[in-house]
Amino acid sequence: MPPELDALRSKPRHGESVAQRAGRAVRRAIASSPAAETTAVTQTAYAIQQPVTTGRQISVTSIRGGAGKSTVSALLALTYAHYRADPVLAVEADPALGTLPHRLGATEVRWSGTDLAQIVDPSMLITDLTGYLIPFPGGGWLLPGSQGAIGTRLDIDTYRVVMTSLRRYFATTVVDCETLPAEVARTALVTTQARILVCPATPEGVAATRSVLDWVGGVHPRMLPTTVVVLSHAAPDTGLDVRKAAEHLGAGGAVVLPLPYDRHLAAGGAIRTELLGERTLQAAARIAAEAMNRAVSRADGSSRQRTDQDAPPAPGGTGNPTPYAGPAGPGSPAPQATPGGPGPYGAPSAAGGPAPYPSAAGGPAPYPHPSAHQTAHPSPRPGNPTPYGAPSAPLHPPGGPPR
Repeated sequence: MPPELDALRSKPRHGESVAQRAGRAVRRAIASSPAAETTAVTQTAYAIQQPVTTGRQISVTSIRGGAGKSTVSALLALTYAHYRADPVLAVEADPALGTLPHRLGATEVRWSGTDLAQIVDPSMLITDLTGYLIPFPGGGWLLPGSQGAIGTRLDIDTYRVVMTSLRRYFATTVVDCETLPAEVARTALVTTQARILVCPATPEGVAATRSVLDWVGGVHPRMLPTTVVVLSHAAPDTGLDVRKAAEHLGAGGAVVLPLPYDRHLAAGGAIRTELLGERTLQAAARIAAEAMNRAVSRADGSSRQRTDQDAPPAPGGTGNPTPYAGPAGPGSPAPQATPGGPGPYGAPSAAGGPAPYPSAAGGPAPYPHPSAHQTAHPSPRPGNPTPYGAPSAPLHPPGGPPR
């Protein structure tokens, strides 16, 4: 985003009004269950942090522009980068001046997906590769679809080369696709392990998304159980009956989850997680948990029930809590790991575990600084690349500095 355009925006607002935050604080003080809140956080974090044997790729698309697919992609990338200790990548597969780099706060231009496809090589270490990527808050990496200019083209062959080559380096990849029925978007729906369809919370959006789900079911019936539909609310009150919309869209096996209206998201620009509303943070974590669970279940052929039963009960829980209820809010801590030891979900984590999502008034930063995230990973040894090693990038990678 050109610096001179910063003057167009007023001061970023919190996702919730003061009255909404005050009302929630009162309700929590009067009728709250710390055990239930901790159980919800533990279950959601378990699903997001579950170990993977190969890179999991999750595509995000919609039937029309303006539905919020780039916003959902950015929220997922930030959530995975916050919760997971292994490298996370956000790929913009929409070369038509997409907004994913802006939503992730990119302040520089490096290499696009088309450029990277020409230089990526199997012998490259992750420390070589990340020199061509853009870091975003939390320790994740971004590969833009263009360099901010009209005319960049992304064909199917380029997309396949990029996605196949990067899978061995990143445990989790979020792909912000073109709108359907573009060829790259159709290819991403079929080749990724899980897919997210962003649906505007309007009757027209529900009808169009239902048509897409019918098409997906016709391509392969087993794709629907690995599909998550996100009902994105662009206004405080859309007048849509969410329950009936979920029943209509969920026929066939897809899960339907809402993304509530958030003033901070609606204003555009870079997403600052400390300004997001609590309901938005809960929704983002639950969407990330459902998508990861479906991506893993497709790989090993297991069902979601296995993950739910194996999840460790939270302190004060019953031992078999309702899964994926979403984090109960900023006040509830995320599951902690033993300092210096392996994380509770089969992946190494930073000392003390990830910081919980904070409230707007005070509290820790929602995502660790990239340098803090990188210290949790051992550096790959020359000649013995680690698939999910430390995403620490040299200033100038082999082959010269980034363009």
